[in-house]
Amino acid sequence: MAGSTTEERTPRGERRQESSGPPPVRRLGRRHLRVIVVLAIALAFAGSGAFWLLYGSDLVRAEKVSVSGTRILTPAQVREAADVPLGEPLISVDTDAIASRLSRKLPRIDTVDVDRSWPHGIALKVTERTPVLLVQKGGKFIEVDDEGVRFATVSRAPKGVPALELAVSRTGSAAPSLRRFGEERLVREAVRVARAVPAAVAQTTRSVKVRSYDAISLELKDGRTVDWGSGEQGAAKGRTLTALMKAAPGARHFDVSVPTAPASSGS
Repeated sequence: MAGSTTEERTPRGERRQESSGPPPVRRLGRRHLRVIVVLAIALAFAGSGAFWLLYGSDLVRAEKVSVSGTRILTPAQVREAADVPLGEPLISVDTDAIASRLSRKLPRIDTVDVDRSWPHGIALKVTERTPVLLVQKGGKFIEVDDEGVRFATVSRAPKGVPALELAVSRTGSAAPSLRRFGEERLVREAVRVARAVPAAVAQTTRSVKVRSYDAISLELKDGRTVDWGSGEQGAAKGRTLTALMKAAPGARHFDVSVPTAPASSGS
């Protein structure tokens, strides 16, 4: 009896199927390859278009400069010092270089933000330094900010800004203070004191006098004086001075150099 064939050994209702054509996976891989090539070509065209738009087109070039935040300076002064390269592609304008030029040419500027304002503008947001003390030199006044920076010379004293008097002797007992700290450090200590003075007292302060690092005093517009000492413990000295002035309203001299042991005199 002849043996069973392969077809007969196959379960009923099932027949072995012969493969025809390439595997589906291979066809899918070719399809993906075509998609990737098309996308790459599209991206290349898009990239070249974006490059042309940013660097070659007249649609996004620097054409105007806006200025905000000025108080003493004028927008025209800021624009001139900024020297923005008008007509250049906006993307290639060096904003850091503009900020550097402004700080160098206009010391009155404390900080400046330089931003691109698409599609045609450069925006300059300026913050000017505020004087807290004045140094008189000849008939003019040098403005000193809250960091001790001497940033501008003006012909008229700004209203409400006290004078700085450097009465430091280069000989005698005060000389070591000058040699140790230097004039600039003493100026910064005076600024530190001026910032710590209570607002009500600051409004009536005529001058801040520096004799040495730890011998700084205030002269008020009505002739009263305050021994402040060094710039240390400024907040405590300010609170003590306010309380002392309320407790002795007729006094002419106040000493808060040691805030835990204040004194007043000269009613």
